[in-house]
Amino acid sequence: MSADLNSPNKNKVVDVAVGLIVKNGQALLAKRAEHQHQGGRFEFPGGKVEAGELVTDALARELHEELGIDIHTPQFMQRLTYHYPEKTVRLHVYRIESFDGEPVGREGQPLHWVSLGQLFDLNFPDANRPIVRAAQLPQRYSITSDLLTAELDA
Repeated sequence: MSADLNSPNKNKVVDVAVGLIVKNGQALLAKRAEHQHQGGRFEFPGGKVEAGELVTDALARELHEELGIDIHTPQFMQRLTYHYPEKTVRLHVYRIESFDGEPVGREGQPLHWVSLGQLFDLNFPDANRPIVRAAQLPQRYSITSDLLTAELDA
């Protein structure tokens, strides 16, 4: 991990692999322990990327360690950087719709399946707000020939 000289606090950037795990229109959330940074809030599972580790490898490792699941074909969603007063995090967010195993909070964290539409109603760490918005977007967009013809005629 390297220092982000453009960040207001000039702290080291902590790279974090994050999984938006979706099943039957619901997202899997964990609740942060009160003693943790941004404690008591819901979060998307994941964890720190180790030096020299690929983000997707970190994601698979963290989700196996935290939840006991083995993921398949994570789909990259977004990368975002958020500057907290005390640290800067760079989140690498992947959508996961296929996995083996039944998620269990292996580190004592409570888990909740929540409808994607209800995510806005929950309290997340500040850095997670863009993930909540992105989770609401459709996975596929249709482009029809009528739209293409209308553009060409304009």
